[in-house]
Amino acid sequence: MGRAADDIERALLRDADDRSFVIHRYPAPERLTGLLRRYWIPVWDVPPGEQAVQKVLQYPICLLITTPAYSRFVGPNRGLSTTVLEGSSWGFGAMFAPAAGALLLGRPVRSVAGDHVDLDSVLPGLTAPLLDVMAPDPSDPQAHAIGRALVEERLERLLPLDGESELVNAIVERVEADASITTVTQLCEFSGLPERTLQRLCARRLGLSPLWLIRRRRLHEAADRLRDGAGSLADTAADLGYSDQAHFSRDFKASTGMTPREFLLRSRPS
Repeated sequence: MGRAADDIERALLRDADDRSFVIHRYPAPERLTGLLRRYWIPVWDVPPGEQAVQKVLQYPICLLITTPAYSRFVGPNRGLSTTVLEGSSWGFGAMFAPAAGALLLGRPVRSVAGDHVDLDSVLPGLTAPLLDVMAPDPSDPQAHAIGRALVEERLERLLPLDGESELVNAIVERVEADASITTVTQLCEFSGLPERTLQRLCARRLGLSPLWLIRRRRLHEAADRLRDGAGSLADTAADLGYSDQAHFSRDFKASTGMTPREFLLRSRPS
């Protein structure tokens, strides 16, 4: 099983009954796929006194997210990313390709792993025009197009990609697309790198370990299977390479805060 057809949904542990927001989504233009995966633009309207908690098993990438309240360049999250939505507002988000983080930062991605910095410290002067174009109507497709053009103009300055950046993207793509990759040794064989060299490359360019890449892919697959009702929990555990169902359940709960059964109930509409 490779990446889901809609791998935003694979990562987003959304409550099926939550109707408080919509997400406008746009793919990266082909010329920038080595630097950018997609855009997502959530617009929400949460009833007064309520909250909508969004939980995401993030990919091994960096993000930008601009809202009326903040504008951030976000590093990869090794655990579960949680955002609390309140009131009525919006966000303009871009998910970068794995290689883009270090190129944009100008330093190792491990420096922002599990953290964020002000967006304008990475992409100077981007926040104000994004706010200006989005604020009048955050659901306007024309505003979305202008916002995307602002981001893409900055990214084009990073082209063409160097060989190391191409390798980083290829390593992540192989893990995400090939479920038979279950060990770091296999990644070493694919990349042609000794294990210690691969470890250092991933730490510097992704802020993560090769083993983390494999484990996170496995959890994304698990979320897909649970949403689709594909097989029993025991079958899912076995198919994903866990020693038993208990091991799978512990790993899933440690990463998501929910047991597989709890997630199964939450992901289906009542």
